[in-house]
Amino acid sequence: MVQTSLVRKGKLAQPPTFTSIEAERRDRQERLAAALRVFARFGFAQGLAGHITARDPELTDHFWVNPFGTHFSRIRVSDLILVNSKGDIVQGEGPLNQAAFAIHSQIHEARPDVIAAAHAHSFYGKTWSTLGRSLDPITQDSAVFYQDHALFDDFTGIVLETSEGKRIAQALDQNKAVILRNHGLLTVGHSVDEAAWWFIRLEDAAHSQLLAEAAGKPILIDHDIALGIQQRGGTHEAGWRGFQYLWDDITRDQPDLFD
Repeated sequence: MVQTSLVRKGKLAQPPTFTSIEAERRDRQERLAAALRVFARFGFAQGLAGHITARDPELTDHFWVNPFGTHFSRIRVSDLILVNSKGDIVQGEGPLNQAAFAIHSQIHEARPDVIAAAHAHSFYGKTWSTLGRSLDPITQDSAVFYQDHALFDDFTGIVLETSEGKRIAQALDQNKAVILRNHGLLTVGHSVDEAAWWFIRLEDAAHSQLLAEAAGKPILIDHDIALGIQQRGGTHEAGWRGFQYLWDDITRDQPDLFD
């Protein structure tokens, strides 16, 4: 178990480094189980929908994912399954969510830089997605996504084919997030921590804009200011760091996730 505190000896914590593939794999598994537990706390567990994946550090065309039908709040490291590029479960016990494979396999293939991807049918995200619009920079928090999130402006039902996942990956392009019209949100990162944090922040941004537009006409942050916020607060390191207080909290409260 690799523990990380946000502050160590007066300095901000840095992403961990590893001396072996086994240690790095274990860390990704722990972070994945923790992120799913955190998603449960935020109310992102909606029925059987939702999945977070983490690329295996050795078998880079394989990814770890939560099994279909297990509530996010009960996920342990030992529950995770390893899936190859063909959709075969090569470690752990399924079942595999077909939509998880159809979407995530194509994102991991198209984006070698992506370690993790997160998708859930969170309430405000799926509500915002029905508008078929990207989010505006109306708050400092939402500005971290300025010119760094995309819109997949199509909906053909439940994603069961990799061809649909490929189109989602193409819409995502090099951004950190994509809004799936009539569906929900999806985020990616160079760590599980980052992907999970961006999802939480994107859901919050959708919530804020829905409320602001219901009350009136929000004032947009100027382009230069919004871009500066995105370049400073929307980095991979910022995404990783943002998740650390949630990591500390969930691992202290629910240590059984390491089982």
